Amino acid sequence: MVKKQNNISSILPTYARMDAKFIRGEGCKLYGDNDQQYHDFGSGIAVNCLGHCHPALVKALTDQAGKLWHTSNIFHIDGQATLADKLCDITFADSMFFTNSGAEAVECAIKMARRYHDANGNPEKFRVISFEGSFHGRTLATIAAGGSEKLTKGFGPVMDGFDVIRFYRDMSKVEDHITNETAAILIEPIQGEGGIRPVSTENLQKLRQIADKHDILLIFDEIQCGVGRTGKMFAHEHAGVTPDIMPIAKGIGGGFPLGACLAVEKVAKHMTLGTHGSTYGGNPLAMAMGIAVIETIENEDILANVQKMSDKLRLDLMKLRKKYPDVIDMVRGLGLMMGIKLHIEPPEFVRTAFKNKLLLVGAGENTVRILPPLNITAEDIDRAIELMDMTCQDILKNKSLD
Repeated sequence: MVKKQNNISSILPTYARMDAKFIRGEGCKLYGDNDQQYHDFGSGIAVNCLGHCHPALVKALTDQAGKLWHTSNIFHIDGQATLADKLCDITFADSMFFTNSGAEAVECAIKMARRYHDANGNPEKFRVISFEGSFHGRTLATIAAGGSEKLTKGFGPVMDGFDVIRFYRDMSKVEDHITNETAAILIEPIQGEGGIRPVSTENLQKLRQIADKHDILLIFDEIQCGVGRTGKMFAHEHAGVTPDIMPIAKGIGGGFPLGACLAVEKVAKHMTLGTHGSTYGGNPLAMAMGIAVIETIENEDILANVQKMSDKLRLDLMKLRKKYPDVIDMVRGLGLMMGIKLHIEPPEFVRTAFKNKLLLVGAGENTVRILPPLNITAEDIDRAIELMDMTCQDILKNKSLD
């Protein structure tokens, strides 16, 4: 065969990748092909909730891999009922649909909201209120829900059905945007991509009251902030309110592609035969991993560790802010979903940290995300703070040379 003369990589050039290729990992440590060690405080963007290669997860996956990988949802799949029952037991939900990703889980949530109103004789209710700074995925519907030009530019016309409004300090103002076409309010209890911006307890309670008053649904996107990340199993638990629908992903698979869309009975009961589907969703490998994640979080008292280590991490970051006020503006977040708002551009901080063998994740609002594994140790936090200290020093040194 004659070799094609292409000017493009065989992989679409959609990622600005760091110059590293990792070949193995253990806990919060990653090792490159040159065996250099990196401290991973990004966790694959909050995915590797129990770190790399946790023994319980390795065992669950390899045991299942030796038995069965895929059959499709034409048949009953072992593990689906087990994982669904576990999630129902620890959440508000009565039923759920398994997906492969967060974007798919949000798509399912949007369909559930529209289906609910249609089934109740209100097909005109199809619009979803969402918020500036949000991130719900990269499908056409979920970028429309996010609304930012960064996501939608070049992919127009933007899909109709979404009203993207301000991220209000007082969420009672959301009521002003509700019309007779509004079906639901969609919000992340803590915005991740938007810069680690928590929604206050008071505001989550206001949104619940508004949804109930207008007979619309409340959707909490807990794809990044859920599964123990904040010290509760799900972030909305801190506020004492529950949604009607909740898409989750990332941490629930512990590194394996897995998502789910959880819902209360009054919503879920309308997703009847043929209304939704997935070829790979809920496959045996994913179910084994999801079960192992939930059981490990329970068996190893992971939530208590998150609460303890988050107190230490926040205190250490505040000390770093005090030491480097020209670099770090503020520290915010909840649990082990922390962010440092900077006086410099986040990519500069992330790149400099990478040179010091520390992996962090950029975000909006001039913020860098700090997302260590939930089973992180005090010693690992101490080392990460040392590396961030070095990073701040390097940044100030480079600025003095400019």
